[in-house]
Amino acid sequence: MPGPHDFFGEGSLVKQAVRVTTAETLESSTVFRVEKRAMIRSLHEQSDLSEKFMAALLTRNIDIEEDLCDQLFNHSEKRLARVLLKLARLREHDVVQDANISVLSHEILAEMVGTTRSRITHFMNKFRTMGLIEYNGELVIRTELLTDLVLHD
Repeated sequence: MPGPHDFFGEGSLVKQAVRVTTAETLESSTVFRVEKRAMIRSLHEQSDLSEKFMAALLTRNIDIEEDLCDQLFNHSEKRLARVLLKLARLREHDVVQDANISVLSHEILAEMVGTTRSRITHFMNKFRTMGLIEYNGELVIRTELLTDLVLHD
């Protein structure tokens, strides 16, 4: 889940023949396309950009490893909790007690978690009953409580 000022499509810099991921927006967004030659030249000439790009690649690699382990070893309820926490932190650099995000369809959440829409509906209702989330035009995520569920399951 790329957030503001993040990179995606970096595989094209090394002639990655097949796309292995896709990017979808959850709300209106502005995306800048950088030509391959311009990006490579900028990475060579601008150390700040190179450092930010390298940090983004390393962070992406860590996230992919975590997601793979999550998919292999955790049940869908815990995976949904992790996805909701990631969504809550897209706009915030620090952890906040309550994070408001746009309500996503259960179909989209099911794709993100790797389960069915009916399972997502079941867990979202369970999370609401437990006070971990609430709906008020937006989805309010009680990040501290949801984090406890993820860590102390």
